[in-house]
Amino acid sequence: MKTETQNALAARYQEIITLLGENPGREGLSKTPQRVAKAMQFLTGGYEESPEEVLTSAMFREEGYKQMVIVKDIDFFSLCEHHLLPFFGKAHVAYIPNKYITGLSKIPRVVDIFARRLQIQERMTLQIKECIQKTLNPLGVMVVIEAQHMCMQMRGVAKQNAFTTTSDFTGFFQQAKTREEFMNLIKK
Repeated sequence: MKTETQNALAARYQEIITLLGENPGREGLSKTPQRVAKAMQFLTGGYEESPEEVLTSAMFREEGYKQMVIVKDIDFFSLCEHHLLPFFGKAHVAYIPNKYITGLSKIPRVVDIFARRLQIQERMTLQIKECIQKTLNPLGVMVVIEAQHMCMQMRGVAKQNAFTTTSDFTGFFQQAKTREEFMNLIKK
């Protein structure tokens, strides 16, 4: 199935190259449709993974720990669903355990799963928060994402140094003092 999909994608990319006025058979482009198809399958591989399963694969009793667990500066790369251009940056995720914790490496994997879908930053922020809240049922979750969008940098307004920041939170993070602590801890 994966090979079938890759071949179908490659055929479409060959058409696109032709529609752009290029010769898809010339030396530099002859393998491009297949390479792009393979790249797109990788860049959108998040549809094939369950973030909930990732979290539960290393879920443990929290042993009484009720303070913030933060994984910050998680690099991610995604594709904007509006232009299919990349957006990339860092995600910062915190949760306050309530019975369960998860392996620390699972948080970046959850970020990657949602990033490797056609996406918008606002939805990705919400999805990460909701997944952790639903799966671990912590006392609170907070997600902050800082990103650069190539659709804003390469085209449109063409602002190369613009960053977009989104945040979402639940539970204890609804208290300003807890949010402030988190924001202070993720600062460089």
